[in-house]
Amino acid sequence: MIPFNSFKKHTLFHKKEILDSIEKVFDSQWYVLGNEVENFESSYSNLTKVKNTVGVASGLDALVIALKALNVGPSDEVIVPSNTYIATWLAISAVGAKIIPVEPDINTFNICPISIEKAITKKTKVIMPVHLYGQSCDMDAIMKIAKKYNLFVVEDNAQSQLGTWNGKYTGSFGDINATSFYPTKNLGAIGEAGAITTNTESYKIFAKTYRNYGSNEKYVNIIKGVNSRIDELQAGILNVKLKYLKEFTNERKEIAARYNNNLKDLREINIPYVSPEADHVYHLYVIKTSKREELIKFLLENNIQTGIHYPIPPHLQKAYSELGFKKGDFPIAENMSKICLSLPLYPGLTFEEVDLVCDRIKKFYR
Repeated sequence: MIPFNSFKKHTLFHKKEILDSIEKVFDSQWYVLGNEVENFESSYSNLTKVKNTVGVASGLDALVIALKALNVGPSDEVIVPSNTYIATWLAISAVGAKIIPVEPDINTFNICPISIEKAITKKTKVIMPVHLYGQSCDMDAIMKIAKKYNLFVVEDNAQSQLGTWNGKYTGSFGDINATSFYPTKNLGAIGEAGAITTNTESYKIFAKTYRNYGSNEKYVNIIKGVNSRIDELQAGILNVKLKYLKEFTNERKEIAARYNNNLKDLREINIPYVSPEADHVYHLYVIKTSKREELIKFLLENNIQTGIHYPIPPHLQKAYSELGFKKGDFPIAENMSKICLSLPLYPGLTFEEVDLVCDRIKKFYR
């Protein structure tokens, strides 16, 4: 069986280092907001060329805290992609703001700048681009729009760690940005973890205070905060894995290139389109096919697992039924939910396995 994802290489390959880091934290008897967190925040900032990183409990918390830092609330509108994981929308709901979905570019899957500008009203406060599947949004265009209309930008960078647009890292463009270290991410913890990145000192201070019960000094609470602290164990694990992130990112790119070379002439599918300005880091390798269900079944019969990201767009989820959206409101997102298929891609996947997947896909269409 070729699994859709596997942790063998990027976790088990460094098992001794990871266990040593866990033992180090265990022996230190300091388990929350200690040296490991500080070291990780500094190292992640240095790697991604951003001034400040603040570790938090999850990617969703990072998005919520980012919006809180900008004082986003019920009187505000946030522009967000119609095709994204629901966490992006949930963050907006958590602060009581109005969700304004806009359609993606049909080629890149990412939010369309033209659609963003058309959706702006007097109540718009934030643009929230999502760097979907590992490819950066058109951040030059988005930042230009934000400047023109005096809007904030919050990047959802959960799927694009080390991705770039014109050589600049995702997560370093916006006013305050969020990322996730959920285990399946390109940089994954062994449990839940996330982070906020920002070049603005006041937003860093707010995030550090808000994540810790609204406190910078023990028993002194200056704002109403939450408990959203990345723990020392996860930070220690991430410190180990961060050292290998560039290596594993390059491996993802090599695997994607192998897929591209094998599948580029197969007319029945579309391989990922990559913008010339973007450096895709392939959190996912997503093809488009009109025969998705049949192909999934055929590959599974041939011991190959696949994934769907995402089968139901947020506007059609029961959780958002009160917004009154219906089928047909966002046709591009809805079509993508029916034709997108994610193929196996992870560090440790061999070229022989990639070739086998491609051979079976070709066999299906023949």
